[in-house]
Amino acid sequence: MELTYLLAAESPTVTANPLFPSIPWFTNSVLVTIIVTVLVVIWARRSTAKMTLMPDRIQNLFEALVETLYITFEGIVGKHMIPKVFPLIATQFIFILTANWFGLIPGVGTIWIRTGTDVIQPLLRPANADLNMTLGMALFFMAWWLLWTIQEVGVIGFLKENFAPKGGLKGALRLVLLPLFLFVGVIEMISIAIRPVSLSFRLFGNMYAGETLLHTMSNLGASLPWPLNWLCSILFPLPFYFLELLVGLLQAFVFAMLCAVYIKLSTQHEEGEGAH
Repeated sequence: MELTYLLAAESPTVTANPLFPSIPWFTNSVLVTIIVTVLVVIWARRSTAKMTLMPDRIQNLFEALVETLYITFEGIVGKHMIPKVFPLIATQFIFILTANWFGLIPGVGTIWIRTGTDVIQPLLRPANADLNMTLGMALFFMAWWLLWTIQEVGVIGFLKENFAPKGGLKGALRLVLLPLFLFVGVIEMISIAIRPVSLSFRLFGNMYAGETLLHTMSNLGASLPWPLNWLCSILFPLPFYFLELLVGLLQAFVFAMLCAVYIKLSTQHEEGEGAH
């Protein structure tokens, strides 16, 4: 297969593109996912390999990030749950943030390859601009959420929390309102079932929209003569790069924060402060 590198003039596709026809799952977004994962692991290993009382800048940054995330999420899920859930939530935040910002590096989404006569596609695509990635992360979290919830309250406790009458109702009033609480419980089950959809589509939509916006702004001056077209391809998208830096941070925080809130809602009665 012959690969010819091109400057892209076409809009990015919604779906990720396989880099090799014989390996359909190995897409350009999977390649970026692997790169981002390796970078995060190297950074974490480098920051914690030789811990010292007088940390260098790399260790200091890593410790500050972990401590800030720990304090933030502890305030949501509580002291009892934070040791269990922090590794997953913090890892999701760090990975999503790194993947979002990696997608802004020049060349990601803008260097395209030709795989044949008419087929051209990006060599690299932002990982979170692929719905498969965001949906996979959301489903993975929900599997752990269900496990943690069952561990904390049990199956019966989970069903009672969602379907049983609240407020200490007794007697005839309890029987009268029981169908209403059952209906509310069904609505809550539907809400839980669509959580992976809302988590994944929110992150995917924002990242794909940002990628499309930067691509569009880069091509606004494509019809102008050189070097004006080259200058416009740099100046026009530049303000939006700073906007996307903020959006990337906010989306990583929103994803992790919602995960923490979901855990809190299903385990709060186990916390001393959540029982009131």
